Amino acid sequence: MDTKLRIGILGCGPISQAAHIEACRKGRNVELYALCDAAEDLLSEMTLVHKPKFSYQRYEDMLANEDIDAVIVATNDYFHVPAAIQALRAGKHVLVEKPLGTSLEECLELEQAVIETGLILQVGNMKRFDGGIMAAREFIQTEMGELLALKAWYCDNVGRYTVTDNVMPIIVLSASTIRPPFDHKADKQRYYLLAHGSHLVDTARFLGGEIVSIQAHHTERFGAHNWLATVEFASGSFGQLDLTIGVRMDWHEGFQVYGEYGSVVGKTYNPWLFKSSDVEIYSVRDEQFRRPLAIDGHFYRRQVEGFADAILENKPVHGATVEDGVAAVRALIAISQSVKTGEPVRLKDVQGEV
Repeated sequence: MDTKLRIGILGCGPISQAAHIEACRKGRNVELYALCDAAEDLLSEMTLVHKPKFSYQRYEDMLANEDIDAVIVATNDYFHVPAAIQALRAGKHVLVEKPLGTSLEECLELEQAVIETGLILQVGNMKRFDGGIMAAREFIQTEMGELLALKAWYCDNVGRYTVTDNVMPIIVLSASTIRPPFDHKADKQRYYLLAHGSHLVDTARFLGGEIVSIQAHHTERFGAHNWLATVEFASGSFGQLDLTIGVRMDWHEGFQVYGEYGSVVGKTYNPWLFKSSDVEIYSVRDEQFRRPLAIDGHFYRRQVEGFADAILENKPVHGATVEDGVAAVRALIAISQSVKTGEPVRLKDVQGEV
């Protein structure tokens, strides 16, 4: 491709170092054009290693560069919405890390900014670019018929940092990094729900469709957190979601989907292994099982390439849209509210923050 999307990345922290910078350097239709971080030492080191055309300490200066087509917002959740709105108003397309935001009101404000500018905003739910999950969705939408039920689970294990320390690049940190005006990890229940629940909810919506109500329960014991939620889909079918952080076993993530003309079972791996989900599809039409092999498991590179395709070639946005991001935040708020009240919560009725 002769034309590449010129991307500026806001934030040179762990997620950029482990995912977005490499994705932009490897992507077939993108260029790592600029890096921006308020921490001068971190920005200097990342610039030296990755050699973007420009580097900035001030976000306003990066947005003023007319040659930059799009921005990846890879900051703390607290800054997602204001940074994304600022980029849109500067005429830049946006790929913003998940979750879209932490309150419904700010997410709706961002959604309005997308409508007003007519620019593309994609949420960083990179599992939508997992080839196994994509194959499952294709079967569900084209062959499976009506949905009977869905089960999905996301269980981060106590040994995950041993794995990630082995496979991730060495992460460079800085004491000058800008942080929220509060300790965003102090409330573990809220932090885990935002950080990990956003993946589980989006996968459930990607495979099962729109969620209209949720009833959830939460348990905390021996330093581990567990949420069990029953979700009602717009189709009238139901699903069960299991979010467990600190499970005493290997990384445990996957789904089961039962339908009119078949079923799908999937096993998803720790994302930093860059291994696509193992998916087994059964179709009653030929009474056969099939297991698609998705060799390319670099979800972050595939994500940014899909983002660029939507902008450069006017292709449909395959990733999560701003509407998907808002719906996911509604679901997370509903889970949080249902845990407090013990009652089902309809997503259209939620307000406030997670």
